[in-house]
Amino acid sequence: MRYGALIVAAGMSSRMGSFKPMLNIGSISVAQRVVATFHQAGISKIVMVTGYNATTLERHLSGNNIIFLRNENYQTTQMFDSVKIGLEYLKDKCDKVFFTPVDVPLFTAATVKELMDCGESLACPMCQGQTGHPLLISSEYFPAILSHSGEGGLKGAVDSCGAGLKAIELDDPGTIHDADTPEDFSRLLEMHNSQLVRPVISVSLSKEKSFFDDRLATLLTLIDETKSVRAAGQRMQLSYSSCWNIIRRLEGQLNYSLVERSQGGSHGSSSVLTEKGKLLLDRYNAYSKRLKEQANELYGEYFAEIFDSGL
Repeated sequence: MRYGALIVAAGMSSRMGSFKPMLNIGSISVAQRVVATFHQAGISKIVMVTGYNATTLERHLSGNNIIFLRNENYQTTQMFDSVKIGLEYLKDKCDKVFFTPVDVPLFTAATVKELMDCGESLACPMCQGQTGHPLLISSEYFPAILSHSGEGGLKGAVDSCGAGLKAIELDDPGTIHDADTPEDFSRLLEMHNSQLVRPVISVSLSKEKSFFDDRLATLLTLIDETKSVRAAGQRMQLSYSSCWNIIRRLEGQLNYSLVERSQGGSHGSSSVLTEKGKLLLDRYNAYSKRLKEQANELYGEYFAEIFDSGL
């Protein structure tokens, strides 16, 4: 099962008075916390749709291994329009996608995993009698949502699918608390200290120095998808020249080509991964996935009881 995550962060934070995605909860920002939770749950394909303050936010998150898309019309459109931008991109890349607005930052990775295991095609968490985020959407409903007129926003689009949204009862207050106002944000800060310690696993391949990691894997993945080094860089807040410098350094370490560039033609130049590039990417992704799964199992064995009991 291929899971993805879609985070919408295009709004202007008008009620908060400050730019919500970059406000800190503890030592990391609201946006970083949402991204970290999805990473912790084992989701590597994470897309964020930006709009207001897009460049600032994208630079703030550029080291978090996510893909950026922009809603250039954020001032005149609704959140549902940003959702459609994200789903359009993810529709042929994931079997199920988790959606959340960026200002619901304290749901846990355990909640994400419970939703993964619930067996439903359309589901959301429920806590204290209220439904919350993230929302789980199966790809079979993407066409209906993408073709929806927009009436009633995402809720209207989901209702139009006719499948019925399954509410999964979970003891996670973070699913129902957002940060629309300063008062909401203060409550989130109070909840911060109750969050569980979590394992953070970073995988890299090294010689004398690290030469391949999750960030480079994302760059190669985007080049493979877009057939363009420039477009891949734009989705990661990397300049065109920086992308090629990274690729050339990596090829120098490996002593073979990863990316082939073709010039001219009716559609202009394009870039594709070589067969060795595709093999490296596939093997790295599989290796990283297994390592992170085993690390989570070991964390549960050695640390979960200590931190859960508050010792």
